[in-house]
Amino acid sequence: MSTKIYVGNLPYSVTDSTLESNFAEFGGVSSAKVMMDRETGRSKGFGFVEMANVEVAQAAISALHGMSVDGRSIVVNLARPREERSDSGGYSATGYTAGKRSDVGYGTGGYGGGRY
Repeated sequence: MSTKIYVGNLPYSVTDSTLESNFAEFGGVSSAKVMMDRETGRSKGFGFVEMANVEVAQAAISALHGMSVDGRSIVVNLARPREERSDSGGYSATGYTAGKRSDVGYGTGGYGGGRY
């Protein structure tokens, strides 16, 4: 079973291949991905590495956490599961819906800003 690792505080120069090569020395890397900004195409400064098993992942975490890469101390730990997003309104398949706050606006969405 593969184990997913979060790698944070990465320099913007790090690519998927450099991330993979840094972790490959500890064992089998299934995938390595640096998260990129959709608008600018620039790195967001963090990424994820999937390793073959828990033992290999723990060895990589112990060795690489706090290591300096291009003058930045990187953060390496087990990735947490993605949290559920709360519905904050917006456009969906059923149409536009306002946020769930009842204390703002006219009640069911639309225009307005304060309490009336």
